[in-house]
Amino acid sequence: MHRRFRTTAAALGALVLLGAAGCGDNSPGSGGGELKMGIAVANISLNFAHEMVLGAESAASHAGKVDFKAVGPPNTDGPAEVQLFQNLTARAKDGIVLENLAPPIFTRPAAQAVDKGIPIVALDTSPTDGSKVTFYVGNDNYALGESMAKEALKRLGADPKGEIVIGVPNPGTPVLDNRAMGISETFAKEAPGVKVLGPFQTYSDPGQNYSSWSAQVNAHPDALAFLGVGDADSYNLAKIKKAENGKWLTAGFDVDPKTLDAVKDGSNFVTIDPQHFLKGYLSTAMLIEAVRDNDGKLADGWFLSPGGVVDSSNIDEIITRQKSAKAAYDWYKPTIDKLLGDQKANLKPLEDAR
Repeated sequence: MHRRFRTTAAALGALVLLGAAGCGDNSPGSGGGELKMGIAVANISLNFAHEMVLGAESAASHAGKVDFKAVGPPNTDGPAEVQLFQNLTARAKDGIVLENLAPPIFTRPAAQAVDKGIPIVALDTSPTDGSKVTFYVGNDNYALGESMAKEALKRLGADPKGEIVIGVPNPGTPVLDNRAMGISETFAKEAPGVKVLGPFQTYSDPGQNYSSWSAQVNAHPDALAFLGVGDADSYNLAKIKKAENGKWLTAGFDVDPKTLDAVKDGSNFVTIDPQHFLKGYLSTAMLIEAVRDNDGKLADGWFLSPGGVVDSSNIDEIITRQKSAKAAYDWYKPTIDKLLGDQKANLKPLEDAR
């Protein structure tokens, strides 16, 4: 049912063009001509990046006269994405949205793009010092981690005692580390009888991720919960729990169809939804607006994009939202209108991003 508009890496090919939106003449810029823009993501085959791309493409389509290209490697591979991003700068001269999971290696390529006069919006991963990128669209990931911990605590009863295990696919990536920190520090504050183990590296590749979590479950069979902060964490933990008939709590992030299945059947008690489609839409819409209305000058700061909790109370609504890009846009439209209608209200200092 909700296997929806998912496009796999096999269908897309290795290094892909996801689509173009809009039409028009070939003159770029703010004079009403077609804009050449694009988005680069860390892993085109995983749900989180695919959602961002769908949101970005939707914004480009709604804006009109935007020739929009999406690129990303089929597996998480920072150097491969750097090459794709650099190739994209030769084509998408009017602006690029950049999401990545290896911020340090993008410092110089991003700065070079900015020096060429290409407006760059950082998406989901805050820009590094030296990148010359000053505008970032992302969640409060620490707060999302807090949400996961608080949802777990609701289900662990009063004064729980035992171990929980935290997993991070790509340690060193701020967006993921902040989620793990939010989980860990919330347990330390609200459940002193709980010992937090990790975060352990769980890898973003689904196969490696499954093996990593299997090892953690075998090593800690009496744990109260296994909590991941990434995409594959969610559905692999559910798969392991079913196979092992586990009594521990399991949960992760994002809204991959397999993850929604796991929440629907009760295997996972929640999934934390960073609302990636929304972030992709907002970042692209604001980039287009800046180029057309402000000579390419983007705001300075962190534009805070919300997230949410998906559990048994709203799982059917989210499954319906995920049926198509149009359904997603329709669901998000009130939030999009509100956030784009008062952009300053959601703009925070870049150094506060977490």
